[in-house]
Amino acid sequence: MKSIDCRKVRCIALTFDDGPGPYTGQVVSALQAKGAKATFFMLGSQVGGREATVRSVKDAGMEIGNHSFNHPDLRGLKSAGIRSQFQRADAALAKAGARATLYRPPYGALNSTVRSVLSDRPILLWGVDTLDWKTQSSASTLRSASRAPRGAIILMHDIHRSTANAIPGIVSALQARGYHLVTVSELLRAPRPGKVYTGPYAR
Repeated sequence: MKSIDCRKVRCIALTFDDGPGPYTGQVVSALQAKGAKATFFMLGSQVGGREATVRSVKDAGMEIGNHSFNHPDLRGLKSAGIRSQFQRADAALAKAGARATLYRPPYGALNSTVRSVLSDRPILLWGVDTLDWKTQSSASTLRSASRAPRGAIILMHDIHRSTANAIPGIVSALQARGYHLVTVSELLRAPRPGKVYTGPYAR
């Protein structure tokens, strides 16, 4: 597939947290059917028994991120505990034949200790929260995601059936607005270690 230059065309990045889960394959299939890409921030604790799902995400050309091992609020941990969360998740992904390129703290919760531990890695948050975990409504998720602005990083969760069911409509709506659906790394071109991203610009 020809590379996309998001400086020249309209791009947007769909991201999915907390998988892999029972609907991850459905989400990937819906994206593939429309030539769309996305980034999946996975929990290490979810990988065991779903290694084939992880490989299918990778083989489909999607991007894989590290979302910690079991989703604690990292602000309550010391440096060693934070480091262990990401190392254990990386190890689980490695056993499935995948490697995380980006890191997202659970709840988007950051403090100086979390940032210090992740200083050698890009930290990816989001700019549009669909609240799909709260509404459990395909229609609500569709409305929220399809209104996102250019360059947005959109947060969803591939562990919910309602979200998986919304993906074909979301992709169609965004593509109808002229958007290319890309991975986060494609959107940002070269996300820098230690920087925090909620969209195209770091802080």
